Amino acid sequence: MEQRGWDQADVILLSADAYVDHPSFGAAVIGRLLEAEGLRVAIIPQPDWHGDLRDFRRLGRPRLWFGVAPGCMDSMVNKYTAARRLRSEDAYSPDGRHDLRPEYPTIVYTQAVKKLYPDVPVVLGGIEASLRRLAHYDYWQERLRPSILLDSGADVILYGMGEQPTLELTRLSLELIESYHPALAYDDEGNAMLTATALREALPSLSQSVVAYDNEHDIPEGITTDDIVLHSYEECLDEPRFHAENFHKIETQSNSDTGHRLLQQARGRWVVVNPPFPPMTTEQLDHSFDLPYTRLPHPRYEGKRIPAYDMIRFSVCLHRGCFGGCAFCTISAHQGKHIMSRSKESILREVEAISQLPGFRGVLSDLGGPSANMYKMSGKNPDICRRCHRPSCIHPNVCKNLNGDHRPLLDIYRAVDALPYIKHSFIGSGVRYDLLLHDWHDEALNRAAQDYTRELITRHVSGRLKVAPEHTSNRVLGLMRKPSFSLFYDFKRQFDRINRECGLRQQIIPYFISSHPGCHAEDMAELAIATKQLDFHLEQVQDFTPTPMTTATTMWATGYDPDTLEPVFVARTPSEKQAQRMFFFWYKPEERHRIEEELKRLGRMDLLIQLFGGIKPKTPTSVKNKNINRKHKNNK
Repeated sequence: MEQRGWDQADVILLSADAYVDHPSFGAAVIGRLLEAEGLRVAIIPQPDWHGDLRDFRRLGRPRLWFGVAPGCMDSMVNKYTAARRLRSEDAYSPDGRHDLRPEYPTIVYTQAVKKLYPDVPVVLGGIEASLRRLAHYDYWQERLRPSILLDSGADVILYGMGEQPTLELTRLSLELIESYHPALAYDDEGNAMLTATALREALPSLSQSVVAYDNEHDIPEGITTDDIVLHSYEECLDEPRFHAENFHKIETQSNSDTGHRLLQQARGRWVVVNPPFPPMTTEQLDHSFDLPYTRLPHPRYEGKRIPAYDMIRFSVCLHRGCFGGCAFCTISAHQGKHIMSRSKESILREVEAISQLPGFRGVLSDLGGPSANMYKMSGKNPDICRRCHRPSCIHPNVCKNLNGDHRPLLDIYRAVDALPYIKHSFIGSGVRYDLLLHDWHDEALNRAAQDYTRELITRHVSGRLKVAPEHTSNRVLGLMRKPSFSLFYDFKRQFDRINRECGLRQQIIPYFISSHPGCHAEDMAELAIATKQLDFHLEQVQDFTPTPMTTATTMWATGYDPDTLEPVFVARTPSEKQAQRMFFFWYKPEERHRIEEELKRLGRMDLLIQLFGGIKPKTPTSVKNKNINRKHKNNK
């Protein structure tokens, strides 16, 4: 600040991640965006929240507001596994250290700032606040919690991807500063500074924001017939079914082009969620990605490893959003279901910038997005999309209005590969094979999907292609909003055929989930049988982790499917979850005995025979070791 001649920052951002000046890191995006608007932006990454809070005081008071951006991942998902065990490392901290971020930094940072600067506005952003904008189930505390706005004491949440609401909030803030509002604060030299009281008067008109009011009479325009009033937080505590009803309305409005305000009462206050901005245009998205990022970690981390940065260092994001609507996924809740695609020119500019980075050897690790092959896909008739409230454009069937043309994506791949400094461009993002196998009733689109499949397999797989069937049971897949497992068989046949024709020896790596709501131990046994028949020894597997604002988490918390309000079985206890997870590893001798005991307990000898045949079970390794030790003692 001294080098730049600043006596005060306009905005100070607090991030729970290490600072990496890269378009995949939220604090960098918002910082660069505000800088481009002429604002003085300062960033405090991973401040020490203990003791005298000196890190929060280090840069003084901002002229406009503090922004709290807790990180690229939910802090609790980042820290703990589905079994609530500490992860091996914090992917967004230097050297993977666990002690540099608190649990729920949104709450901890806000309370620290409010303690030091009670009249300065605090603006929440990022995935942690976005997905906790209304009452939500917290898996780590095993209880329903109200909007994080109330728990933190912040002034406003900007939910979803933050560029548009941040720019609008900045415009409103500067207008207030210039208007000499009576609630403004002034420094010793008479310079105006924004206060929370002044800002609150401008917030009712801010799209994609969440604001809390003390009573119904304070809500701008009151409660109108256009508003959707949800069951209160307290009502949801008493009756879980109400929370399921709420979620269905929340998801519908989040994915609607004509959203309504959502209102929910909690702890005697009213939380109001304003409808989102329209999806970003290509020009707006290009502007965000074309900002002058260095694409490097801050020099303070020299000699230290930031695991998440290592993953995305030489990757390019082509688009945002996902219309898959998977029940366990938060992408549509945060980014939206509409695909927002960058221009070819912007993508090539980023590839050029990557080629100049130290350590680049001509290999791009990913040309992808939330789903690898949704680039430039949208509704053929926008009017139909505006009236649509489906959470997924491809489940339970592919929408007839969806334009599934893979040619624009093929054009990007070929343009990147034609660059003289690119040796290989791989696809690290997950591929939606249901889009490749679908009959589009258009010969050009079907041919494009076939061309894409062949080019993907022959030119863009680094030996292993990741796909996500998630399960083999069609009943469970229906609850997941995923396609039938029969499509995976079809895709694998194509994958194997193309590899044979081209003399390649590549693997297909499927992802699976255990303990998803609706899944029983028998379903996992059938998954084990199916994957054994395919000669898979599974590696990419996950026990279902309930994260805020997903359909699957709502099922987990309430026992009801929010789409139908029908009861759903949930494996909640650690023993029930482990009884499902072990089926992934049927090929391990130490798991076989437990699997046999579980299937006998369930009375499913038919599944036991299919999985292990009529061969006499081997003695579990643990039992063998005990017998060996006993024999050794006797010999002594």
